[in-house]
Amino acid sequence: MKNIIIFGAPGSGKGTYSDEIVKKYGMGHISTGDVLRAQIKAGTELGMTAKGYIDNGQLLPDSLMIDILADTYDNMPAGQGVIFDGFPRTIAQAEALKKMLAERKHDMGIMIELVVDEETLLARLLNRAIEQGRADDNEETIKKRFAVYHEQTSPLADWFEKEGMRNTVDWAENPSKEQMLAKVYDIIDKAN
Repeated sequence: MKNIIIFGAPGSGKGTYSDEIVKKYGMGHISTGDVLRAQIKAGTELGMTAKGYIDNGQLLPDSLMIDILADTYDNMPAGQGVIFDGFPRTIAQAEALKKMLAERKHDMGIMIELVVDEETLLARLLNRAIEQGRADDNEETIKKRFAVYHEQTSPLADWFEKEGMRNTVDWAENPSKEQMLAKVYDIIDKAN
């Protein structure tokens, strides 16, 4: 099974679709958000450093994230493929991930981009804040995260395009979770 990078703006459904892919295909799942929240909850030095960046709506330094991901990746079962959920977020991170995987004689696989309009994203994230009690899902922080996404992360889509990895699933064309998921599964099945 090929590795998959699930890509999209905050609130686009990366975690939700990753969970469904894991259920269907039995892949490993590395969610940078989950890994970081676990570190914060455990009160580790890394977690406290990460919390400072997250609380301000900023991205963590690349070297820190690659070290975390390499350790997590190395502890995944071999041969099942891994979903990278929430990483990479910059071109430098993508290049570092490509290098880290190449050192293990693996490749990045495919990228699936979830495209959702910003109004829908904001509503989803504010609802998630209520349902899950996520302190990082308040309107001011969400807007900062959107700005960071547009400035630093969305240009990465072109990088994936040049690498021949980009696959796009647009909410406007597939306006339900089931339709989006069917399109995602179709992309995965064709790639493997």
